[in-house]
Amino acid sequence: MNKPKVKMGQVDFILFSTIMLLVAIGIIMVYSASSYTALHSKSYNYDDMFFLKKQVLWGIIGITFMIIAIKIDYHVYKKYTGIFIIITVILLCVVFAFPDNHGARRWIYLPGGTSIQPSEIAKYVVVLYLAKSIEQKGEKINSFRYGVLPYLIVSGFFAGLILLEKNLSIASVIMIVTIIVLFSSGCKKKHIGILMSLVGAAGIAFTVLEPYRMNRLLSFLNPWEDPKGAGYQLIQSLLALGSGGIMGMGLGQSRQKCYYIPEPHNDFIFAIIGEELGLIGCLMIILLFSIFIWRGIKNAIRAKDVFGTVFAIGITSVVAIQCIINIAVVTGSMPVTGVPLPFISYGGSSLVINLTAMGVLLNISRQTT
Repeated sequence: MNKPKVKMGQVDFILFSTIMLLVAIGIIMVYSASSYTALHSKSYNYDDMFFLKKQVLWGIIGITFMIIAIKIDYHVYKKYTGIFIIITVILLCVVFAFPDNHGARRWIYLPGGTSIQPSEIAKYVVVLYLAKSIEQKGEKINSFRYGVLPYLIVSGFFAGLILLEKNLSIASVIMIVTIIVLFSSGCKKKHIGILMSLVGAAGIAFTVLEPYRMNRLLSFLNPWEDPKGAGYQLIQSLLALGSGGIMGMGLGQSRQKCYYIPEPHNDFIFAIIGEELGLIGCLMIILLFSIFIWRGIKNAIRAKDVFGTVFAIGITSVVAIQCIINIAVVTGSMPVTGVPLPFISYGGSSLVINLTAMGVLLNISRQTT
């Protein structure tokens, strides 16, 4: 007997509008932040719109996938969780077959100059696994042995693979999101405390054991001690933010993007926003992400089942944690680490995967109580 077709309501218009605004701002700021570098570089054919064209193309692909995902009942993904996990693990292993980039192996390089970063997929696959499993566990979530330890092992496995790629930042995002999801799902506080202690201890250990991570930590505490080395990027970021003042220097008028901040269209694009659009521009970005988090949580609370609630919380948390870490790094509030600003930083696979996940979140918003 065929199951009755799920009735879909309207998408959360505020959430949808917020996502589209962030993507639009991202495309504009990618062009502004990258135009000088691209125009003066032979590698980019002296084309100031080199990165803009690629970001627009990826944006169109991402929005297309988002629209498709909006129309697909989010319960469908539950059936294919195991397949998604296997594919993601394979992709995370395939990266080691490709050349390293500054000592890290995070990308699968494809013909045409494009690449895929499997760790971006892994974040949402872990969330999907958590959502499906937590719904099945029910009251067992209160047990450390059955409700916490299995998730620590699975999330830790994915985080471990990503750590082998020299990507502590995304590994940290996965573990932090796991803690948030378990806490919001009703795990006991003492179990969450144990989990946080284990994750924190692991983070400290992996930082201390890697000399370059230790240098980043020390430079964060006093970047001016090594202004031309480990502290250079943070100092240039602070100079950009300080130069912008309240109103900013004007769109396209950044000076720090002129070979001072390395690749300003990537992880440090928020510094360029601060320089060109000032405190007002920065607050606008923070406001948009705050609205996104609010609507994500609201839709999670109103979801019609546990799977939808946990899935929505996880997707929202991935974006929220990356946003918080990126802004904290750029403003000197935590050690420098490579986490892009969702929807805004340059990056094809990241944008497409994030927008696809937003389509799932918007589909959940169509099926609320």
